[in-house]
Amino acid sequence: MFLIRQAKPDDLDTLLKLAKMVHFINLPADRGVIENKIRWSAQSFARVRSGAPVGRAEDEPDLPALGGAAGSSPLFMFIVEDLDTGNTVGTSSLVQRMGGPGQPNVTMELTKKEFFSEDLQAGATHVTAKVVLDESGPSEIGGLIVGPSFRRHPLKVGKQLSLVRFHYLGLHRERFQDRVLAEMMAPLTPDGRNTFWEYFGRRFINLTYDEADRFCQKSREFMISLLPREEIYLTLLPPEARAIVGKVGRDTVPARRMLEAMGFEFRGRIDPFDAGPHLMADTDRIPLVGATRRATLGEPIEPGAGSGVGFISVDRDAPPAGGFRCVWAEYALDADAVRTTAQALSALRAAPGDEVGFTPVEGSRAGRSKASAAAGAGS
Repeated sequence: MFLIRQAKPDDLDTLLKLAKMVHFINLPADRGVIENKIRWSAQSFARVRSGAPVGRAEDEPDLPALGGAAGSSPLFMFIVEDLDTGNTVGTSSLVQRMGGPGQPNVTMELTKKEFFSEDLQAGATHVTAKVVLDESGPSEIGGLIVGPSFRRHPLKVGKQLSLVRFHYLGLHRERFQDRVLAEMMAPLTPDGRNTFWEYFGRRFINLTYDEADRFCQKSREFMISLLPREEIYLTLLPPEARAIVGKVGRDTVPARRMLEAMGFEFRGRIDPFDAGPHLMADTDRIPLVGATRRATLGEPIEPGAGSGVGFISVDRDAPPAGGFRCVWAEYALDADAVRTTAQALSALRAAPGDEVGFTPVEGSRAGRSKASAAAGAGS
């Protein structure tokens, strides 16, 4: 079984290794930045548990400013741990608000333009891209990384890490925004470069893709100051740069499909760095957010006796004794109580009568049987 929990300081080395596997603006392979994010995440979780307002990172005297459009917003980092080995095998994150007034999120908006010549009786369609400074401040999901050997695990480790963010958002709906943003990663070259950046961004910002990515952790002012505000005709870019606009890398395709199945849409905005698509959804239309509720734990059930599979979580005093802990497990509903297996109760460190967060995800018998068989094989 796998446990999803909040990040803690002991995860630093593993998170750094995971970050080196991919290029992510919100999880760079930088020890100091990751350490800072873990600390800010711990404070964000703690304040939610206490019921106190979650403030800005720069208001914390012992926490240096995180920088970037989401730098000052509450951050929640989730870790998935293999309970058989104790190893951290993946991570994901949820940001309460991405930017806002005075801290715009920098995106590019695509527009299709039609041209027609009466004399030639011929026309052409062109797509333009224009920098947009968005101060609307949606919530954001990001930072999803799963270790290579767990990406096709029968217990769907990547899916667990992706969907747990909606479970947590649903439990604390009042703290999050009415829209959720997902910035998807565009394809990279084998050596970690991005073709769109090489032919567009680097013409205006004399940094490599990796250098610009890292500097975003300190500030995004350089993007606002140096990127042109005029419309850019993408026709002027080489075909290999145009080909990745609004596209995602092969490993990101399943994540995009899963988000689109939950109502996320590509609304014509891309990342100014890599041209990856920005997907957006209305928070209250995300099915898992609406399905999430509080419940009481009932007596345990035998493996295979559940009616579905979903998230069950507890959130108690700070780690190592508690913190946010969540499992993807079988459940059965009994009046106002939710019942799960003894193994899940042990992972949660919970007992019948405790209050838990609950999100049903899969309710079919086939899904239940598959999950039960995988759980038995991995225990």
